[in-house]
Amino acid sequence: MTDELHIAGIVVHARPDGAQEVATAIAGWDGAEVHAASLEGKLVVTLEAPTSREIASRMEEIQRMDAVLSASLVYQHSEPLAAMTEEVCP
Repeated sequence: MTDELHIAGIVVHARPDGAQEVATAIAGWDGAEVHAASLEGKLVVTLEAPTSREIASRMEEIQRMDAVLSASLVYQHSEPLAAMTEEVCP
C-alpha cells in the first residue's frame, strides 16, 4: 500500500455565539487549519490526513460539536505522498 496524502476543504456553519469555540477546537488538531471565519459563524477549514477514512472521521467529529449547524465537504484531493515531494520544474 502506498502512503497517501488526503486534503479536504470544508465549510463549517456554526452558531455565531459558538463559532470561535469550534474554530479553536479544529485549529488544535494535527493537519487542520481554519483559514477564515465570518461574523455569521461560517468557517473555511482544510484537513490533511493519510486516509479518506480519517477525513470522514474528522468531519463527523466536527458535525457532532454542539455549536455546529452543518459541515460540508467542498473539495477533496488525494495523491501518493511521494508525489508531494517531487520537483515540479527542472
